[in-house]
Amino acid sequence: MKTNKSAFSLKEIYAKMEYYCAYQERCYKEVEEKLYSFSVSQSEKDEILTYLIENNFINEERFAQSFVRGKHNYKFWGKNRIVNELKFRNISSRNIQTALKEIPEATYLHNFHTLAEKNWETFAAPKGQKRNKKFVDFLLRKGYETSLIYEKLNELTKD
Repeated sequence: MKTNKSAFSLKEIYAKMEYYCAYQERCYKEVEEKLYSFSVSQSEKDEILTYLIENNFINEERFAQSFVRGKHNYKFWGKNRIVNELKFRNISSRNIQTALKEIPEATYLHNFHTLAEKNWETFAAPKGQKRNKKFVDFLLRKGYETSLIYEKLNELTKD
């Protein structure tokens, strides 16, 4: 049975949004989109968002830091992809730069080299341009810097 989201009282929507933000870090844009699904008026939406920000349920800096740690440590994303995803979520450049400091340079490079070597070993294609292109494309999609990728490619093809 499908519930009618517009049937919720304002008090219930506050409670649902508190839970939504407490369950996982959320950015302003995500919360705004969720509120849209409740069909509340613009003034009610503004009131709820203000309440959530004032009570620290929404904190863009904290969200960005959590996002950076999670995407790098678990999905092994590079800085370029992380920055693009945060920009898509309307996170300020200042918050993005602060959040990127969550990744120690040594950890970043270690994860990159581990991911690159693991990926290099998975290719069935013989050594050559096709394999090199797949390798580079994979790491570019993950969001790593081209200089790092080509240095690693040169290191791996020397052997």
